[in-house]
Amino acid sequence: MNNKIKVLLVDDHPLVLDGINARLEGEESLDVVGMAHDGKQALEQAEKLQPDVVLMDISMPVMNGFEATELFRQQQPQVRVLILSMHDDREYILKLIKCGASGYVLKDVSSGELITAIETVFRGGTYFSSGASQTLFSELNKEQLPELPAAEEALTKRENDVLKLLAEGNSNKEIARELNISVRTVETHRQNIKAKLDIHTAAGLARYAIEHNIID
Repeated sequence: MNNKIKVLLVDDHPLVLDGINARLEGEESLDVVGMAHDGKQALEQAEKLQPDVVLMDISMPVMNGFEATELFRQQQPQVRVLILSMHDDREYILKLIKCGASGYVLKDVSSGELITAIETVFRGGTYFSSGASQTLFSELNKEQLPELPAAEEALTKRENDVLKLLAEGNSNKEIARELNISVRTVETHRQNIKAKLDIHTAAGLARYAIEHNIID
């Protein structure tokens, strides 16, 4: 039985695709099941190959990473999208989070960090490389943020506990074990948190938790 994480690589530069594939080749936990050159091709390939994680660039012809990420969220929500880009632009990162990306990694990361990022989003967590995190959070201030209630006011204590563990990258199963509750109960709390905060992506919840000092 193959328990490897199935990864689909998406980039419009063949040499880049070959390079990423070479970096991941031989990793015991991963299986690169396919490669695509634009977002449209990625969606088509994903229908056939059923990847767990799509590792995708932003700037591509035919359909870019923004459009493709949004369509993955709508059409194939079980697939986790991890952005791998050279752009450390804050607006790009925020837009990808809103589109449903589970993480954002800059292309200068090591092979080890890239593998960690893939494994983290596969488990249901979020991952931002250090460069992306610095870009995203270093200049945040109150004027730039929407007026949201503090988590301790908006959420119950148990929902706050679940949010903290979610934002730290734990899966539903890991949270259930940590809090000694069922996976179904975790999922219910998760849906309630999303509804109360009006945040509907894992990456968005992670950002909220950081902004409100729920996690460091």
